[in-house]
Amino acid sequence: MIEETAFPGAPPRGQWPADLDVPALLAGGWRPTPFRHFVLKVASRCDLACDHCYVYRMSDQSWRGRPHRMPRRVLVRTAGRIAEHVRDHDLDSVALVLHGGEPLLAGTDLLGDAVRLTREAVRETAGPGPDGRDRVRAVVQTNAVRLGQEELRLFDALGVRVGVSLDGTAAAHDRHRRHADGRGSHAAVHAALRRLASGRYRHLFGGLLCTVDLRNDPVETYEALLEYGPPTVDLLLPHANWSQAPAGRDDPADAPYGDWLAAVFDRWYGAPRQETGVRLFQEILHLLLGGASTSEVVGLSPVGVVVVETDGAIEQSDILKSAFPGAPETGRHVFGDSFDTVLLSPFVAARQIGAGALCPACLSCPVKNVCGGGHYAHRYRPGSGFRNPSVYCADLLRLILHIRSRVAADLSRTAAERKAAHGDPLPPAAG
Repeated sequence: MIEETAFPGAPPRGQWPADLDVPALLAGGWRPTPFRHFVLKVASRCDLACDHCYVYRMSDQSWRGRPHRMPRRVLVRTAGRIAEHVRDHDLDSVALVLHGGEPLLAGTDLLGDAVRLTREAVRETAGPGPDGRDRVRAVVQTNAVRLGQEELRLFDALGVRVGVSLDGTAAAHDRHRRHADGRGSHAAVHAALRRLASGRYRHLFGGLLCTVDLRNDPVETYEALLEYGPPTVDLLLPHANWSQAPAGRDDPADAPYGDWLAAVFDRWYGAPRQETGVRLFQEILHLLLGGASTSEVVGLSPVGVVVVETDGAIEQSDILKSAFPGAPETGRHVFGDSFDTVLLSPFVAARQIGAGALCPACLSCPVKNVCGGGHYAHRYRPGSGFRNPSVYCADLLRLILHIRSRVAADLSRTAAERKAAHGDPLPPAAG
């Protein structure tokens, strides 16, 4: 059972949601949603020097003072904390996300221990899942530069799914994802993806993550990703906010990112067969048809993601590092605090109260239930905090309305064709 407890909060004070009244929310009947995605920062350094990285190139530089790898004692304690959370909330399944920095820098021994120790702790504390399987699904998100046979054999043995960051064509990828000496990384990533996406390791392929760059042709970028047959693609807007504008956009009323994404949507949606899933488009379609979101990018569903840094600090989504120094901090640590305690942070609660976290402008928007205010990190404005529209507001509106228009046109055409073929199935109105 979750108990109310004092919470230290994170800077800067006076900016929303620092003053969010969590006891009042609890008194009014709100209850936090348990964490289901546990992101372990198994390595705090990276072997690339990507110029669009939110960890190393933006506001928060806390990585400099953290251990390069997660010490075993922190790993063991984290596994125990995850097991407690699974038991206390009777969670059928949780995701263990091995992350960094670059997680492969942690080495196969530590990566293997992270998965095995967590699964063992959950099995001993909470028991097996309802179907007798492990409750812990493991995923690694990597730049793939070091993804070789040793790593793939380990992931195969443990059933670890592999997500890879790739920004499209070789030229597009190497513009940003370079080594410290300026060399591009596409050739190494291409070779790794060939090993992963074909043959005996294909079943481990979780998908591709691509950061949007307006300088790249949208359809060419998408088709470069299709070359590897990914089961899903994540198209990410570059992390920005009201103090750090998105690259290539001068006027917030313009929607170049919305136009870029709409062009990819038309290529994806208009294909004669579904070549891959595109998570952003699928989420928007699902929301337009009345469903709930499963992503923190759009929609109003509670966010159930928590991060454990290499030193054991418990933090919110590390993407908040793009806002200001200390933005992800909760003041909690695996050696002294449970994950339930973190659930009562005003900063975590703000991401679980749906429309209650939206600003007046968003509340009056006709697509608020689909957009959901956009990614939380993109709402930050110095002085007011996170209760603002997304800095990508115009882009999201453009994309959502475009998708809605395409789907509505298809539904109308299908209805007309059905009526022409079968006649009007409805009886004439009485009177």
